[in-house]
Amino acid sequence: MNFPRRTFLQSAASLVPAVALHDLIPNSALAQAPAPTVTAPEVHPVPAGDDRTGHLHSLGFSSMAFKVLSSDAGGNLIVIEHRGLQPGTGPALHLHYSQDEWFYVMEGEVVFQVGEQRPHLSSGDSVLAPRRIPHTFSAVGGPAHMLIAFTPADKMEQYFIDACAQPKLAATEDFINRYDMKWLGPSPFWKDSV
Repeated sequence: MNFPRRTFLQSAASLVPAVALHDLIPNSALAQAPAPTVTAPEVHPVPAGDDRTGHLHSLGFSSMAFKVLSSDAGGNLIVIEHRGLQPGTGPALHLHYSQDEWFYVMEGEVVFQVGEQRPHLSSGDSVLAPRRIPHTFSAVGGPAHMLIAFTPADKMEQYFIDACAQPKLAATEDFINRYDMKWLGPSPFWKDSV
């Protein structure tokens, strides 16, 4: 006697969509379940030419503007704009133990060394320097303008803050090694290296 009733209830329940069940039984657990809430993070628009921190920085070979801070992306990303990169200048040959570094050329031409390869990029081109791969870059023929992103951000934001405060130390082995990077020597693109 119970068997036919149970079969009927199971069959009837399978015919009623979950939404209709919700409407039919407003005091059900489904109706009382709290809706998931997502808190939108604070957004930080950064106008063209401006820095997220409110002031521009200089590395000695280019000016730099933070566009996305590590704290904006939960430590997963930092984006920096480099302007005025001159031929024969740029960072020392180095590698990052923990970060991938992505370059996007906005204006001008830039030659990179990534591992053993030397791609020559112009406006609109990009290249990735994977973690643990030696790399460096320099403008070719005139000033260049790039976006550079690091993922995860790790110590890179602090490196650039400290490097801009002491640009002459920024390319030295001891300084670079403090920020989970390895200094591998002078850039092959530096004026006195060419």
